[in-house]
Amino acid sequence: MREAGRGTLTVTIAAFERPFYAARGRGLSRPRLGLGEFPGVPAGAPALSARKRAMAPPSRPDASPLSYKAAGVDIDAGDALVERIKPLARRTLREGVLTGIGGFGALFEVPKRYREPVLVSGTDGVGTKLRMAFALNRHDTVGIDLVAMSVNDILVQGAEPLFFLDYFACGRLDVDTAASVVGGIAQGCEQAGCALIGGETAEMPDMYPDGEYDLAGFAVGAVEKSAIIDGKTIMPGDVVIGLASSGVHSNGYSLVRRVIERACGSVDAPDLQKDLDGRSLADAVMAPTRIYVKPVLALLAEMPVKGIAHITGGGLVENVPRVLPVSCQAVLEQSAWRRPAIFDWLQREGSIETAEMHRVFNCGIGMVLVVDASRAQACVDRLRALGETAERIGSIVARPEGAPATIVI
Repeated sequence: MREAGRGTLTVTIAAFERPFYAARGRGLSRPRLGLGEFPGVPAGAPALSARKRAMAPPSRPDASPLSYKAAGVDIDAGDALVERIKPLARRTLREGVLTGIGGFGALFEVPKRYREPVLVSGTDGVGTKLRMAFALNRHDTVGIDLVAMSVNDILVQGAEPLFFLDYFACGRLDVDTAASVVGGIAQGCEQAGCALIGGETAEMPDMYPDGEYDLAGFAVGAVEKSAIIDGKTIMPGDVVIGLASSGVHSNGYSLVRRVIERACGSVDAPDLQKDLDGRSLADAVMAPTRIYVKPVLALLAEMPVKGIAHITGGGLVENVPRVLPVSCQAVLEQSAWRRPAIFDWLQREGSIETAEMHRVFNCGIGMVLVVDASRAQACVDRLRALGETAERIGSIVARPEGAPATIVI
């Protein structure tokens, strides 16, 4: 594992092994041998039977030594990446990280200020947004996306993210690209206040095309048992508060890419550099997922929140219900918040129905909080003071029989 402690970082590079002939780029066929060509059989010897010829070992015209690098795994590149990552991981250190030299597992001590800590874990990836990163050669922000998807998820239950681990897999390790990705991961960890405590860099020849990679992330946090947020106390009359997203975040990119291909011809077309509400379309598409951890934790320390939903895959109408009692319905008013221009462009160019927009994209709301009506304005004011764009976007009502748990009007 790639483990970050106080100044210590190691990396394990795993490779996908193939049989000798395939690894060398050969087929499984063997060269036909003439008389006297078998080892130990002198020229002019009697002809061998067909059966004995079939059992004879193949010749190896290329007997040069093999190496891991020749097989497609560059250990030196892995070592170079480790050196690039060390200072990035060091910036994320926080209380609880225990030092260790060359450990196989990362060590973390739950802070002693927790009386009854409950660990909350989350894992996620970046999805097909990575295909946009490949096409546009932009790798510095997908690491932020990776962290955001997991830390925002565990925040929903009131948890403080403690540490994060990543998995970076590729066919051929490009040190500059990998360092750029991990740099984004470290930046995301800083934004979330969690430590980049370890990870894995896997170089696996023949598994991924050159220039492509995949990412996975894992976050662990803690919350006091008495402070777990589960939505059980939500009731009719409560208010729904929305926190603005930075854009599409990291969900729905299979549809995003199809819209771009229809409108621009390809995902790396020059049209992606055209202006869209003050920035390029490419910048709007690649904007990193907003991390809500610090302002929301600060709010939770001051006032109660009944429920929180992270608006990811499934959009507003499928994520808000995850925190509602079955007897409640959330009624969201679309006019209550400003929808970023990227969503208007996607809907227009893709001829996407409004209902489909609401079940695929966040449509401008990245996180939802449900609070008592008496505290709603104070909650909005505090979140704005903490730097969030917060609005009252709806209310909780009694759910009619057979009605959906969330509607957007």
